[in-house]
Amino acid sequence: MKYIFFLFLLAPNVKICVAQFQVADEGSIIQFKIKNLGLGVTGAFRGIRGDVEFNPQNLSESSFDVTIDANTINTGIDMRDDHLRADSYFDVQQYPRIRMVSNKITRSNKKDVLFFFGNLTIKNQTKPVSFPFTAEPINGGYLFKGSFKINRKDFDVGGSSTISNELEVLLQVQTKPLKR
Repeated sequence: MKYIFFLFLLAPNVKICVAQFQVADEGSIIQFKIKNLGLGVTGAFRGIRGDVEFNPQNLSESSFDVTIDANTINTGIDMRDDHLRADSYFDVQQYPRIRMVSNKITRSNKKDVLFFFGNLTIKNQTKPVSFPFTAEPINGGYLFKGSFKINRKDFDVGGSSTISNELEVLLQVQTKPLKR
């Protein structure tokens, strides 16, 4: 009986183990869609890295801290990509990484759909973002998928009036167990 009482006293101090993962660039892709002169333009970034702590049974202990290499922007047209790397767009020399950090992960009202709340930093401009996402177990890690919209002007990206201010970001982030 003494042992049961002792275990009961320790129970509030027991922390549920949160699995730690490393983002895998292979299998991950960050895409975007935007209109230019009324036509749809798509592109992608590579060079994703970061750390994820995730436990679907204890979302309050979960966190994401992920960056992408802004220099890897690829729209399929080299001249446009070079223009997007320049000062008036992503200014990759001064701001080489784009970063997203979670503040809170919650369940949504839809089965198997979670919700991300956090901050996105582009060109040293940080703005809150939130969006639904899914988490599919894969190869000992997870495949996270989601999308959200942002206003490029909020991040001081581009100045041309031919480009839509709103763009959609599509995420597919694969993780693997953190090696210790």
